[in-house]
Amino acid sequence: MDYKTFSLELAKEAGKIIAANFSLGMKKEWKADNTPLTQTDLKINQLVIDSVKKEFPGHSIIAEEGSDFSDKSEYVWVCDPVDGTIPFSHGIPTCVFSLALVRKGESILGVVYDPFLQRMFFAEKSKGATMNGAKISVSRATSLQNALVGFVWWKSEKMNLSKTDEILSDRGAILIDVKSIVYMDMLVANGELAATLFPGTKPHDTAATKIVVEEAGGKVTDIYGNEQRYDRDIKGHIASNGILHEELVRIVKENL
Repeated sequence: MDYKTFSLELAKEAGKIIAANFSLGMKKEWKADNTPLTQTDLKINQLVIDSVKKEFPGHSIIAEEGSDFSDKSEYVWVCDPVDGTIPFSHGIPTCVFSLALVRKGESILGVVYDPFLQRMFFAEKSKGATMNGAKISVSRATSLQNALVGFVWWKSEKMNLSKTDEILSDRGAILIDVKSIVYMDMLVANGELAATLFPGTKPHDTAATKIVVEEAGGKVTDIYGNEQRYDRDIKGHIASNGILHEELVRIVKENL
């Protein structure tokens, strides 16, 4: 099976699990980082591991709730089974399944699926980005004034973006956080958001974003504006329409 067919079928299967398990009063546990864990996260995580090992036994897997990784693997599947577990587990239908294929640290394929609105985002290296098969592209916004920016930060995070929050607001940006970074990243790819800023350190939060947003014409770097590998811990990300990227990097650097 080719990578595209495999990833799209896996995303649809994961989406069925998310939709079937969505309910009010969902049972959950709380992890050390103060984020919830549901049986849906675990079930999809295992589905990804089992599916990859069956179809591509030489590949590794990095996933939020459990990995099967070897640094000798040329190819690594990087997955967040439910990006947006906080809203999902509290009865809010805002989350996505996120999966990327990474080769030697570079994202070469990405699929992100919102099972509630049935939005399937997909991209392959040098082939453009699509939503449900139709080509998508980033916004052409040239100013932060009235630009919608997905902004995520928490007090325990070492990369302190608290001042960045104020500067962006002062420049007229409209800040939003729906508690699913990849969900917001896909809105960057689709031209609804101008950018997202995220200080997280795990590759499953950015690996798919990297290729989908860039194949849609945007730009994705670490929080300092540098390229990074997606088969190891990362230094956050800025995902943008490209036009505003340098300005966003400069604001972050000046206010960390």
